[in-house]
Amino acid sequence: MIWKRFVLVLAAIFALSSYIQADEFTKEDLKKWQESFMKVVAEGERLFHSPLGTNKVSCDMCHPNGSNIHPETYPKFQKQLGKVATLREMINWCIENPLEGKGLALDDPRMIALEAYITWERRGVPLAPGKH
Repeated sequence: MIWKRFVLVLAAIFALSSYIQADEFTKEDLKKWQESFMKVVAEGERLFHSPLGTNKVSCDMCHPNGSNIHPETYPKFQKQLGKVATLREMINWCIENPLEGKGLALDDPRMIALEAYITWERRGVPLAPGKH
């Protein structure tokens, strides 16, 4: 009997805690967040089409419109890095090597913007981590 009460009390606490923690979004919230996201995507697009290194080469010279990057396949093994890498690590490899620039901190707003643009260009494509 005590065990059943304990289970019921535990279930009630669990149910209430998930209700209390649930976020409610308004249409205005969603619109504001989408606008904020799209500003980051636009900045990423600007960066993608700008020279990020010392040799005046931009990402779009190898990847027009974000093509052949396939962000939906990360993380995956990258031969250039010799390990399983994230999209951000691969972005830095490109900045440091073909573009001859200095890599970005993984939390740098420019890195986030580049990642946002690259993934936005592939929106709707199913995730396929590890795929080559």
